[in-house]
Amino acid sequence: MDPIADMLTRIRNSAMAGHEKMVCPSSKVKKGIVSILEREGFIANWQEVNSSGKRKGTVLKSIEVSLRYDEDHKSILRGLKRVSKPSRRFYVAANEIPRVRNGLGIAILTTNKGLLTDKEARDASVGGEVLCYIW
Repeated sequence: MDPIADMLTRIRNSAMAGHEKMVCPSSKVKKGIVSILEREGFIANWQEVNSSGKRKGTVLKSIEVSLRYDEDHKSILRGLKRVSKPSRRFYVAANEIPRVRNGLGIAILTTNKGLLTDKEARDASVGGEVLCYIW
């Protein structure tokens, strides 16, 4: 199973259901993705919390994401799409970075300079693996 696709699906389902918060298991890449989502204004905030595991005394780290809605209680996040999958990776060069929804959305790339949005990657002239599109 793909953990990044699982996180994006949880965010999408929570936004469609109108939930205030969403919780998923933590990882370094997931923390990078939600920090970009917060910086770009798609989510309100996020934090890493400790939760108890199945065995007594084990502690697991989880990410708790607070979703954003407009005044009509419609989600700010209109869509999420996983692009590069474990079965088929999608790499682009610096001059081939795609524009999402004609610049209204963002693409998140993993590069040798860390996780970047499509605009940041174009400005830094680096390519990489396109993880997802968000609009």
